[in-house]
This record gives sequence, structure tokens and C-alpha cells, in this order.
Amino acid sequence: MSDLPQDHDEFEDDTTHEHEVHGIEFLVEDVEFELGDAEELVSWVEQVAKVHEYEIVQLTYIFCSDEYLHKVNVEYLDHDTYTDVITFDNADTSDIIEGDIFISVERVRENAEKLGVPFRDELHRVMIHGVLHLLGYADKDLLSQTAMRKKEDYCLSLRTF
Repeated sequence: MSDLPQDHDEFEDDTTHEHEVHGIEFLVEDVEFELGDAEELVSWVEQVAKVHEYEIVQLTYIFCSDEYLHKVNVEYLDHDTYTDVITFDNADTSDIIEGDIFISVERVRENAEKLGVPFRDELHRVMIHGVLHLLGYADKDLLSQTAMRKKEDYCLSLRTF
């Protein structure tokens, strides 16, 4: 995949908020959003990485608006579509996690309503979906999508909060 600039300047505005713990960073761009349970989320994501025998070197979550993520999709992937998550893998070796996961808070909220699930659960599913991509899982066809959903469910079952 295309490497995304580390500073995300091209898409920044003055609504950037930051919270970093243990090599996992949470940013908010172009949307009103407050992430709860940051420390618990970090522990959970680290546990998922450990189960897969990966080390997290640097993982940045960027929570953003539909329009912000659409710009990223067009600019870096040449996809003129809206989506809930885009993952950029910046790792040079296969046993580490180093990447950026962009999540449209608006799209997650809409999907949670359509699916009849709590926003928090859908957000966590999308967050771990991005991590699973960094662990090498794909979802390009029906078979791999089914496997990805089972892996998401397994990872969600590891939450203790």
C-alpha cells in the first residue's frame, strides 16, 4: 500500500486531539469525538498483537469524518468511495505492527444503527479490523471476509472492559 505521511499535515485542521500510550496513539481529525477507555483499548490491542506473536512498534488510530476519510481514500488509494476504515501498513518486517488506521466515526455510527448494535461495539470491531489487516488478514472475497469476521469476533471476545 502507499505510505501515508507520518504527520498527516495534508489533512490536518485545528481539531486535532492526541492521546498516546505504549506506542499506540489516538488522534481525532475533522470530527467531534471523544475516545473512552483509551488505556483498556491499548491493553486489548496489545493482547491481540501478542496472541498473533507480533510486537506493536507504532500504531496510530485517526478518528475522522466521512469527508476526511473519503479524501484519504481518493488521494492515497485512488478509490472514490466512502468507507469506515482504511489501514496503511508501514512495517518493514512481518512480525511487527507499524501503521496508521483511519476510522470514519460517522460511518461507524451509521453502521451501528443499521446493524442494531451499540456504537462502542461497532467501533471496537472496526478498530480491530484494521489491526487484523496489519497482521496479514485480507477481506477481498467472500471466503476471506467470513474468516475476517470470525477473527474479529474472537478478538472482541478478548475484551475485559
